[in-house]
Amino acid sequence: MSISRKMKLLPSCLVICLVFLSSCTSSPKTQINSQQSNSPASSQISPQEVQLDETLKIATGQTIYVPIYSEIYFFSKTRTLQLAATLSVRNTDSHNPIIITSVKYYDSDGNLVKDHLENPLRLDPLASTEFIVDQNDQTGGSGANFIVEWVAATEVFEPILEAVMVSTTSQQGISFLSKGRVIDSKTTASNTPYTP
Repeated sequence: MSISRKMKLLPSCLVICLVFLSSCTSSPKTQINSQQSNSPASSQISPQEVQLDETLKIATGQTIYVPIYSEIYFFSKTRTLQLAATLSVRNTDSHNPIIITSVKYYDSDGNLVKDHLENPLRLDPLASTEFIVDQNDQTGGSGANFIVEWVAATEVFEPILEAVMVSTTSQQGISFLSKGRVIDSKTTASNTPYTP
């Protein structure tokens, strides 16, 4: 085959290759998008707000302290790195719901910064919910904390409360975890009425 004839076939070959490559790259994207739309996360129901009164009998409950670091020191006490924080509350009981009655955010001096709940939240079995402190929110300081209260109408496995702190400032990533600690328990031998 002559060189001139090969040169005439080159554009046709290039077009065929481009069509083939574009079909290869677009197909997986379509599959990924369709998988995401059918994933459980897209149809997840958020925790339900509930109204509580003295008719609710409390079998157990806790008050939990969770350390939050909205900033940490580095190099010296004059330089800080700002962090975003996610408080995760996870109901570990596979059969019974819990009710989160209070989520309060305090600063390093123990002053209330924000009450994150307007109404109590019912957290279904194995469900979880999150509360966020933005990276640019420095009102808490390095010694901030959440105080979380929960109750249940029957004996349940204790929920897990953890906070994840993250920063990706200046192309340097940092992340770490802090776990909640029980500071008060409401476990009773017999059900007692709920008192806000």
